[in-house]
Amino acid sequence: MALKFAQLEGKAKKSSINQFQYQDGDNVVRMVGDILPRYVYWIKGENAKNIPMECLSFNRSTETFDNKEKDWVKQYNPEMKCGWSYAIQCIDPKDGQVKVLNLKKKLLEQIMLAAEDLGDPTDAETGWDVHFKRVKTGPMAFNVEYQLQVLRCKTRALEEAELEAITELKSMDEVLPRPSADAQKELLDRVRSGSNEAPDAEVAKEFSEGAEQKW
Repeated sequence: MALKFAQLEGKAKKSSINQFQYQDGDNVVRMVGDILPRYVYWIKGENAKNIPMECLSFNRSTETFDNKEKDWVKQYNPEMKCGWSYAIQCIDPKDGQVKVLNLKKKLLEQIMLAAEDLGDPTDAETGWDVHFKRVKTGPMAFNVEYQLQVLRCKTRALEEAELEAITELKSMDEVLPRPSADAQKELLDRVRSGSNEAPDAEVAKEFSEGAEQKW
């Protein structure tokens, strides 16, 4: 589509994802939309940056490892393990913006348990705000616990401004599209060879979102 001069940026816009940042102590979000089930590998890429690569052996729709697609990461690195990486969108009450919430497994387990009594937290009319605490339990980065504060999780309908914010909410499959096996292989081959050449345009497009994320 052609643009008017006043709309022109003059360069390619950088693709990035607005992510919810966990804070020590109290946190609150309102989850919206669908949840994306994924498992990812972490690959050491160019400039020593870690690149998240989706495990294509894992089926997003059935939450099973059905091995229907070629898993090139496993092919090249048989000993490498993939990790749990579910995500959903949320409204951050601090600024009213819709952000991607990279869920913590133990936190999601607590939310699912609470949902047995409180109902679906993502429902616009009968859903509930997710209140939880992030607690440091030691000096290491992974020494963290997430504690759902169930008594503070009250059901409420979304306000007008919140409804407006999710008017054009995308599916998580669009926010974090699944790469093709061919695109994944090409990127892996580039990383393994230490190539400085620019990747194919389609490959760059498929991985541009994931490379920006901080899981």
